[in-house]
Amino acid sequence: MTTEHRAMEREHWDRRYAEAELVWSADANRFVVQEAADLTPGRALDLGAGEGRNAIWLGAQGWRVTAVDFSAVALVKARGLAGERGVDVNWIEADLRRYTPQREAFDLVLVMYMHPLPPERRSLVRMAESALAPGGTLLVVGHDRTNLTEGVGGPQDLDRLFGPEDIVADLAGVEGLRTIRAERVLRSVQTDEGERTAIDALVRVQRLRDDER
Repeated sequence: MTTEHRAMEREHWDRRYAEAELVWSADANRFVVQEAADLTPGRALDLGAGEGRNAIWLGAQGWRVTAVDFSAVALVKARGLAGERGVDVNWIEADLRRYTPQREAFDLVLVMYMHPLPPERRSLVRMAESALAPGGTLLVVGHDRTNLTEGVGGPQDLDRLFGPEDIVADLAGVEGLRTIRAERVLRSVQTDEGERTAIDALVRVQRLRDDER
């Protein structure tokens, strides 16, 4: 992707975030809440944090959170929401294609509803994995490929959708990882036509500690 295309993509998201008070809910994603419930708060990294709902929720639970997004507009809103809730988050404006996190430093890394094309997705997942500390958890959630025909919402470009098996394949060959969950999950969505069901792909992996290898 050229520099011009990156700038156009950033401008698109800036406009989208500017057009609504909140593009997404102010509440944390249900799968973040569910999967973090059994984790001891430590350092967390939220990649593609948007308006910050997951980062802010984690901060309120005692996590020390770094949240990264390339939309300046989204981060202004995230900072405002965090201030209203009295939560401290380290906000970083950066394009994830050029961002390099500290290696093996985070106890939880989130990649939530990010849908680049497969080569960029694989690079993103590998970058996220590299940031995991021993014992750390990587959580990847996105619109499943089957959502296009059987669910509701999400990207309408099949090439940008993925299944849990794709994320597992993206991590193939990386030593010292354990797959905790890799499955399709259902999510209720309120639409103008009433309640519908969206289909997401969820993958949770853990970096093994030295004594577990």
